[in-house]
Amino acid sequence: MRKLENHELNRKDVEGFKNADKLPIIVVLDQVRSLNNIGSIFRSSDAFLVSEIFLCGITATPPNKEIHKTALGATETVDWSYFETTLEAVAELKKRNATIFAVEQTEKAAFLHQVNPNPKELTALIFGNEVFGVEQEVINACDGVIEIPQLGSKHSLNISVSAGIVLWEFARKLNAFSN
Repeated sequence: MRKLENHELNRKDVEGFKNADKLPIIVVLDQVRSLNNIGSIFRSSDAFLVSEIFLCGITATPPNKEIHKTALGATETVDWSYFETTLEAVAELKKRNATIFAVEQTEKAAFLHQVNPNPKELTALIFGNEVFGVEQEVINACDGVIEIPQLGSKHSLNISVSAGIVLWEFARKLNAFSN
């Protein structure tokens, strides 16, 4: 097996990304403090053709050299908007008729593998602060909660890891890889 060269990967350039059909997914970052996590989530959002990212509260916004370190240019491809509060972002999502999920551990959360997104509907996925998670008032405003099942002794995953797992699973279920 030979490792492929970058030019053989047939990746989109910025214009190609901007013109591509996106998955009907909006990623919402609720008070995310780590610039590296923000950049990583931009990069994963680019990888899975996410429609947009909503950055809320203390979540930093591009341009930012620390975000750029892990985003590697994805801040140029993925559209983003800033909201002072996550509840303002939720209000905007409701105007767009999105189905809104917090990614969190709660009572009555659905495990990720049990959630089946509708390809004809916009879905929002809210990821929370590294220490406190998604704010309770935001969870209360959501249509549901998704939990990533875990088998080990730790109770959580890094937010950028969680985002990658959830975005992969949603892209897979939306048949993004069928072409």
